[in-house]
Amino acid sequence: MSEVLFLSRSEIEKFLKMSDVLKVVEEAFRLQAEGKVIMPPKLYLSLPEYRGDFRAMPAYIDGSAGIKWVSVYPDNINHNLPAVIATIILCDPSTGHPLAIMDGTYITSMRTGAAGGIAVKYLARKGSSTVGIIGAGTQGKTQLLAISEVLPRIEEVKVFDRYKDASLRYTEEMGTKLNLNIRPVRTIEEVTEADIVVTAIPSEKPIIRKCHIRPGTHINAIGADAKGKQELEADLLRSARIVVDDIEQASHSGMINVPLSDGVIKAEDIRGTIGEIVAGLKEGRKNDEEITIFDSTGLAIQDIACAKLIYEKARFSS
Repeated sequence: MSEVLFLSRSEIEKFLKMSDVLKVVEEAFRLQAEGKVIMPPKLYLSLPEYRGDFRAMPAYIDGSAGIKWVSVYPDNINHNLPAVIATIILCDPSTGHPLAIMDGTYITSMRTGAAGGIAVKYLARKGSSTVGIIGAGTQGKTQLLAISEVLPRIEEVKVFDRYKDASLRYTEEMGTKLNLNIRPVRTIEEVTEADIVVTAIPSEKPIIRKCHIRPGTHINAIGADAKGKQELEADLLRSARIVVDDIEQASHSGMINVPLSDGVIKAEDIRGTIGEIVAGLKEGRKNDEEITIFDSTGLAIQDIACAKLIYEKARFSS
């Protein structure tokens, strides 16, 4: 029986590159659409008195089984801690024996960024070259990291954050890392002039309205990850092609959960999953005028696919 590997964040950062994450996440979406994964719904443990929650996310995919235990505490900035903290246990599905226990925080940010990159690859208008980022935190960074891998050319990136210092730090860090023209802006309306717009703020009220968005825009809605959160106005949703990562999960904890529960949109307004588009089972963007929206909630299969990749690299490097 092999020993259990314990992998720290620093080791995972060494093994996990966005180009590889994009490949395994795209394949995970395809396998999901083909019915070749097992993924029970997220289990939430809400602790309102602490302004946070825990989530248990088990999955089986491509010969690997495991679970991610992840917490979301928006106020952690006051404790000099990330808002999202995760641990992943990867197991051998033939015996149940644990193969690895690893930090899942960096994996979570990278695989969520990759999901947005895959959505851009399949849904953004051809020739898109400008990107708008709302939220200059970790997810705003990994989204741009992934998008830069799938877009042939990025002419300009606009970033907005309610904290001006965060926008300035983002501009310096990501501009240097990716050698891109990035500039902070003062309003959300300036961001939404871009071809591709990323919302990465866990808002409980819509921050983008239909009048803000031009025809042909693609939106990655990333911030709404629990019941009651909503980043996009209902009128915008009704006028767009909506694609989700998982219909059941998005319906109770994604960006569409509030308008669905309010009856503003219906289940038939959801055009399918990104996996169905990757697998060629559903159509993506129809034309250059269509507004497309990707509602990303984060899937356990993404975590386990990345954990498997890391485990194999760590095992063969030792």
